[in-house]
Amino acid sequence: MNNRKVILSCAITGAGETAEKSPHVPVTPKEIADSAIKAAKAGATIAHIHVRDPETKKLSHDVQLFQEVVERIRASETDVIINITAGGGGDWIPSDADPTKGGLGTDIQTPEERHEPVGLLLPEICTLDCGSVNFGDQIYISPANWLRKQAQLIKDSGVKPELECFDTGHIRFANQLMKEGLIEGDPLYQFCLGIPWGADADAETIAYMKSRLPENGKWAAFGIGRMQLPMVAESVIQGGNARVGLEDNLYIKKGQLATNEELVDKAVETIHGLGHEVMSPVEARNYLNLRNPHERGE
Repeated sequence: MNNRKVILSCAITGAGETAEKSPHVPVTPKEIADSAIKAAKAGATIAHIHVRDPETKKLSHDVQLFQEVVERIRASETDVIINITAGGGGDWIPSDADPTKGGLGTDIQTPEERHEPVGLLLPEICTLDCGSVNFGDQIYISPANWLRKQAQLIKDSGVKPELECFDTGHIRFANQLMKEGLIEGDPLYQFCLGIPWGADADAETIAYMKSRLPENGKWAAFGIGRMQLPMVAESVIQGGNARVGLEDNLYIKKGQLATNEELVDKAVETIHGLGHEVMSPVEARNYLNLRNPHERGE
């Protein structure tokens, strides 16, 4: 493949129980914003944002926390495309006493609640998880009718959805949203690989998933844990874009905890080693036909 430019995302903190496992996982809005800025300066095109409760270090849906992170990044005048999670509360763990009810750890939000930080802050990109999936020992819930409602909310806001596909059926549903007019322009897919029990993180899975995309589809893939950096290389080799970050993997190599900027550095090195370059935020806005937030008067 001829030299081309690759979009590189950095998933800054995620929602998992990782903050107790590494001191580098950012928790407070300042830490998350600072880490996103460092990742951008290391070469990341996009910063993917979750927020955490500063006291418990666990996942939070607090819109004010999202607002502080976004305002800090924008105030820094660091050029990076902001991608806010709209996955929200989707965790379902059946109660042992009554499996018709959610047990300890269940966290469900409506489509409107999931969309709230996106509608308020109008990032350039937000995620749209395109189906339910067994996620370890819990279920991530994203029913089709909820997704249609959420896709319409995103469309109305003018934010570009990143279509998160944890398995092949999610691509089918994302393509259906396109047919129904709920996704405008060239769709942007993210293949989320290696998560138990979704699609495998390997070359064959990437090849199959990209074969199911429409001609105008743009895509990236990422792997979790030890498969993060191998999937950077494989995605780029197969013509896609890439993602790294502490949401998906805590280590730069065996036994050595990473920072976000170190993972970005390694991904940039990998992309360069394959004969390609990393796309700047300005170039990515044009490539993805994003609406610049400053042009919206934010």
